[in-house]
Amino acid sequence: MDIEFNKNEDANSLLVSKMQMIKNKVALGGGQKKIDKQHAKGKLTARERIEYLQDKDSTSLEIGSLAGFEMYENYGGCPSGGVIVKLIYIHGIQCIVVANDATVKAGAWFPITGKKNLRAQEIAIENQIPIIYLVDSAGVFLPMQDEIFPDKENFGRIFRNNAVMSSMGIVQISAIMGSCVAGGAYLPIMSDESIIVKGTGSIFLAGPYLVKAAIGETVDKETLGGAETQSTISGVTDYIAENDQDALDKIKSIFSHINLTPTLSYERKKAKKPSKDISNILGSLPSIRTKPYHVKDIIDHIVDADSLEFYKEDYGKTMLCAYAKIDGFSIGIVANNREVVKNGKGEMQFGGVIYSDCADKATRFILNCNQKRIPLLFMHDVTGFMVGKRSEHGGIIKDGAKMVNAVSNSTVPKFTIIIGNSYGAGNYAMCGKAYDPRLIFAWPSAKIAVMGGAQAAKVMAQIEIQSKKAKGETFDEDEKANLINKIQSNYDRQTTPYYAAARLWIDDIIDPRDTRKVLIQALEMSSRAEIKKFNVGVIQT
Repeated sequence: MDIEFNKNEDANSLLVSKMQMIKNKVALGGGQKKIDKQHAKGKLTARERIEYLQDKDSTSLEIGSLAGFEMYENYGGCPSGGVIVKLIYIHGIQCIVVANDATVKAGAWFPITGKKNLRAQEIAIENQIPIIYLVDSAGVFLPMQDEIFPDKENFGRIFRNNAVMSSMGIVQISAIMGSCVAGGAYLPIMSDESIIVKGTGSIFLAGPYLVKAAIGETVDKETLGGAETQSTISGVTDYIAENDQDALDKIKSIFSHINLTPTLSYERKKAKKPSKDISNILGSLPSIRTKPYHVKDIIDHIVDADSLEFYKEDYGKTMLCAYAKIDGFSIGIVANNREVVKNGKGEMQFGGVIYSDCADKATRFILNCNQKRIPLLFMHDVTGFMVGKRSEHGGIIKDGAKMVNAVSNSTVPKFTIIIGNSYGAGNYAMCGKAYDPRLIFAWPSAKIAVMGGAQAAKVMAQIEIQSKKAKGETFDEDEKANLINKIQSNYDRQTTPYYAAARLWIDDIIDPRDTRKVLIQALEMSSRAEIKKFNVGVIQT
């Protein structure tokens, strides 16, 4: 290991440490006082409930831990979007759990809460895995009701998805472990089975205050919709639990009787450890993001040893395409290579840029993986497609369109890891969030934007300067520099992985050393879902 490796490792370790500090703070939800208050009621927190539910010593994967990060500050914030979502195992069955965090505004639904719930349901639908709802929510956060209530991808879509999943045979189990009121009451009751906790759980369309206001009736919460009422009088719920632990034990018992088809959509062969120790991966990504590197040095830490088979290795060199295995699962890798190279014509090509030959190569490789039913992994460090006269005359738009077409129509499971830059149409062609990756994660080193901050600032500043000049106003060099710095500072903030994670453009930020572990869980998750017939549509040659 040389000095450059050590510098890279130190810089990337600092980024990981910052990420972990933020996640540790976010994991406290509404804070220690709110957690203590929850415990005083005899209730577990959302994270404690999930930990109790999952198989001991099994792996888990959190989705959207940073949802809502630095958003809604006027309302006191919304850590993790007020809901915890995790992929876990119960009796060896992989499932997704959605648990309201009652320490955050009593589990009220912010706009990002609804978006995160929909993402959890999307994962369950795409991968045909069971979903569990641990309900403890005061309902819609009324000051922001206009942003969560009426639109297609808002609150009501969740209940629509309940019905759709039921028709698809996807197992849905709910535990009412606190408040469950108004429209939110449909979620647990549209599940296959529901459990309610005695003394703390309640479910009704309108609470005592609204009932009094609407019809003048005075009734207490327990009589209106407590555990005894909803289980022995109305029959709305299926099981009564004595406490949180009892409710979670009942879920475990239900899972012990579930029979799921063992048929796999793709095979898993004998696994090998990577040729390079994953703990050393931090040293393989340059700390100075403009420095070139070969992405194979990173891939070697993630895939099974001796499993890499390169496709068109000497053609379109700034795009690496290769077959490989991850813990025995076959996978096709499409990764941006950041080396500066010469193409077959002897012309220099910049690393991380998608040229026509790269797009052509990737398109053909994606088609091959669909033909062979091999899942795809996209690894981003892309500044975009090549621009300029030569590229336009060479048909870069058509070649890029071919790649976007192939990614869009691909039916095998797709997974995305953003390790560095993810700019412009490069984000789209490399299966960004808009292109339905089953899971999409970023390293702390990631940047996601239309273009880099420096370029964007110069473009936006030039537009503003020209506008001022048209009005007869002048700009000296200092004013121009100040304007560019101001624009770039704001733009750079919006390109961070934290900004993306807060808005669920990505599913989470991960430690690069966890990449292989995350991908193994992702491949296991998708291995039982049916792969639809592939039809790419029109790709012009």
